[in-house]
Amino acid sequence: MARQARESRRKSVLAAVLAVAVLAASWLIEHGAKDQAPPPQPSKAEAFPTPGEPLLAPPRRERSVPPLPSAVPTRVSIPAIRVDAPLTPLGLLPDHSLATPPDAEKNLAGWYAGGPAPGAAGTAVVAGHVDTENGPAVFYNLGALKKGDTVEMARADGRTAVFTIDAIEVYDRDRFPSAKVYGATGRAELRLITCGGGFSQEEDAYLGNVVVYAHLTSVRQTPQLMRG
Repeated sequence: MARQARESRRKSVLAAVLAVAVLAASWLIEHGAKDQAPPPQPSKAEAFPTPGEPLLAPPRRERSVPPLPSAVPTRVSIPAIRVDAPLTPLGLLPDHSLATPPDAEKNLAGWYAGGPAPGAAGTAVVAGHVDTENGPAVFYNLGALKKGDTVEMARADGRTAVFTIDAIEVYDRDRFPSAKVYGATGRAELRLITCGGGFSQEEDAYLGNVVVYAHLTSVRQTPQLMRG
């Protein structure tokens, strides 16, 4: 009976995460400035290999490290695209949609506080605007990342969880693979999400989402000035 109860709880948690995933994708699609150059989109070479396709290059085999205890994340840093931004926790609004970082703060990302914290076991979710009415925002250049680039998540416990990117993919909003993006894999993983996939002037909305897949590859102490 205990095993059945644990399995039932696991399925319930996964279902809740997938439901939030759909809502997160929805709000990201609806936000963004239009009068500017389009944000970069990931090339096919940065996606996961398609079964049966010849590989353009050998797959990277980055080691993983054991998950950390849960701790609140405070900043996200992505050196390759010069992102260094504070984080705000995101919850659910009364209508059960995901709350968003304030539009007025372009250099701010949010993490889904109802799921795993970055560095802890499971799949952590960090979302950010690609742009606002005032121009490019924190995740504008997310689609320019490459496999092997790193994402650093400073945490309130004084440690920085360093993730290595496994793939960057772009999805149509009507075909968002929630189970693939948000499903647990048995290790500490991270997903970064923003708008992408082209922009529809007719609908006044982005057509999809850019998703970065990464896993925990190292941990270091956070410099004192970076905390908080």
